[in-house]
Amino acid sequence: MADVFAEVALNLAVEQTFTYRVPGPLRGDVVPGRRVRVPFRRRQVTGYCVALSDSTELKRVLDVVDVLDTDPLISPAMLRLTRWMADYYCCGWGQALEAAVPGGVRRGTKARTEIVVHPAVIIDDVQTKIEELGARSPKQARVLEVLSTLDHEATVDELARLADCTPSPIQALGKKKLVRFVRRPVADDPLLSLTAKQEPPLSLEPAQQAALNRILNRRKLGRPGVVLVHGVTGSGKTEIYLQAIARVVAEGQRAIVLVPEISLTPQTVRRFKARFDHVSVLHSHLTESQRHEQWRAIRSGTAQVVVGARSAIFAPMPELGLIVVDEEYENSFKQDSVPRYHARDVAVMRGRLESAVVVLGSATPSLESYHNARIGKYQHASLPGRVQGRPMPRVELIDMRKEMAAVRQFRFLSRRLVALAEDRLGRDEQAIIFLNRRGFATHVFCGRCGWAMKCRHCDLSMTYHKRMRRALCHYCGERVEPPAVCPECQSPEIKYVGLGTEKVEEEIRARFPGIPCARMDSDAVRGRGSHARLLDAFRSGRVKMLVGTQMIAKGLDFPNVTLVGVVNADSALHLPDFRAGERTHQLVAQVAGRTGRGPKGGLVIVQTYQPDHYTVRTAAAHDYVAFAEKELVHRRALNLPPFGRAARIVMDGRAEPEVRRMARAIGEALAARKAEFAGLIHGPMPCPIERIKDRFRWHFLLLAGKWSVLRDMIAVAKPVASKGRRVRVAIDVDPVSML
Repeated sequence: MADVFAEVALNLAVEQTFTYRVPGPLRGDVVPGRRVRVPFRRRQVTGYCVALSDSTELKRVLDVVDVLDTDPLISPAMLRLTRWMADYYCCGWGQALEAAVPGGVRRGTKARTEIVVHPAVIIDDVQTKIEELGARSPKQARVLEVLSTLDHEATVDELARLADCTPSPIQALGKKKLVRFVRRPVADDPLLSLTAKQEPPLSLEPAQQAALNRILNRRKLGRPGVVLVHGVTGSGKTEIYLQAIARVVAEGQRAIVLVPEISLTPQTVRRFKARFDHVSVLHSHLTESQRHEQWRAIRSGTAQVVVGARSAIFAPMPELGLIVVDEEYENSFKQDSVPRYHARDVAVMRGRLESAVVVLGSATPSLESYHNARIGKYQHASLPGRVQGRPMPRVELIDMRKEMAAVRQFRFLSRRLVALAEDRLGRDEQAIIFLNRRGFATHVFCGRCGWAMKCRHCDLSMTYHKRMRRALCHYCGERVEPPAVCPECQSPEIKYVGLGTEKVEEEIRARFPGIPCARMDSDAVRGRGSHARLLDAFRSGRVKMLVGTQMIAKGLDFPNVTLVGVVNADSALHLPDFRAGERTHQLVAQVAGRTGRGPKGGLVIVQTYQPDHYTVRTAAAHDYVAFAEKELVHRRALNLPPFGRAARIVMDGRAEPEVRRMARAIGEALAARKAEFAGLIHGPMPCPIERIKDRFRWHFLLLAGKWSVLRDMIAVAKPVASKGRRVRVAIDVDPVSML
């Protein structure tokens, strides 16, 4: 019998696969897409079979030890997608495959089970047994009596509570063979609490219909491609998605919908459940068993639509016809660990590989997507107005420099914003206050000598969180109690300055006593389901004012919100990141879009210290195109994306001299070949945040006009980077952060 060899991808930072012989007993079981256990460097590891062959040029080949799956976890299409990811994002194929399969699936996490109690005697004999037990064991008789009247299965604890006893009498009945114990799976459906009445499709307005036609025509012509649905907030983009998916489902195919924030998932799922019978979810707030069950249901073809965050792009959806990436510009679609993929770009490639239409939607698309639509690489569908002719909310810019001069003291809520909030709340309307910084005070320092409280592990100031009475580092999580006196000069003049959502919430509660107020940031909504509960309270009107970070800046639709206040709108404008202006425009424009969605209209107050900056002015005017055209001029001049391709090489280690040496070595290797590259090498230089978690950080920014040139530059750096034992080197293609 001829030998069979398996190509196996291991979860390692290497480009190659490894060849193993398939022993006779395992032939037929080892197939592409299944995981196998193989020997590697004196130990056994798990890898993915990616191909089979009947020959090899290797002289010595080890055997596959075992097959771990009864069915392939990875489809042929997903093998092709992860192969592309490994090449494009400069990681190992096995690392890309690990990202495509949830941990609960890899570990085989099963649904939780519980033990329920059933009668072990026929119903006609129950009363006789109760009477026999009554005199000798009244508690056992009571348990049997309660059990005989139940119309549902009860656990031991539930039955004990109903019978007003401990579990002991129930166990005694089991020994007497009068009851039996049955193990059953616990219902663990993450969508169980999300109810939605069925709704018919809405009538589309001409611009919506034109956008829908563009999507459907791509399918009809057999040229799927990408459609950018660029519509202002409240223009009805979600209805277009729903109707496009309905057409896809009617034709026997399925869809994936990606949303940037887990907080948006309940609202999105509710809207989709109102239209479709079978909706599944995939995101990190599910338990491992829930993710496993959802993944299995999706793979079986049960789900018509999958809604989820970044990793849902890998949902094992058969007959995939449509992928929607809502708010496609969002940074949360970018993975910050290996493999450093961007879900939007993976979606575009998956659509190409599986002949599915990809819809990118946003009121403020990334400049990369906007440019691709402008040059005809993507189809462009524009929705310039809100549905039903509703006007865009009026935006007022408050110059906080003049505000401070007028009131002669620091106030982070302007007089105009406070007066409008009083007016709107007096009419039983709702308001949102946005500030993209959590905590109470962003700096703790000594008023006498100037000592500032910094994280001992990171090169950053610590943020004071008043409710927990601790200063936190938002990068490494370090928590310490602020000192009562200055550790340098022993002065008691410890000052808490700067602004976070906790302080804004406190101020609002003080200014508007009796008005229900809530805060939505990563400190306030930590528990499973807390996002949904808070949004339900706001939707129902039980909460009148909502303070939050970017969690509330997008996707939320509450018709009774008639006022939005944006505090410190320009706080991120001058970060050392070429995307700082783009992000500022997007945040201001998106949060402004949370109001004016009902018949009462809306007003937005944008507080800024730079009211004349074009980023802020164009956001206030709801004029994304004006912003994009001006910003693209700057990008073109510097050969920055979307006109050039970018990659970032980040080195970090515990010893700064070693990090510098690695940076210098990579720099010398790149410089030696610089004449061959039609690109730019910026660095090596310390990162803007030089130290995180006790690790010193240096980086390069590589820019090139073509991907092939950028790939060659990375190829020069990688061999040098692999020699560093105590210095980690990360290669980030298409970086979204320069910090």
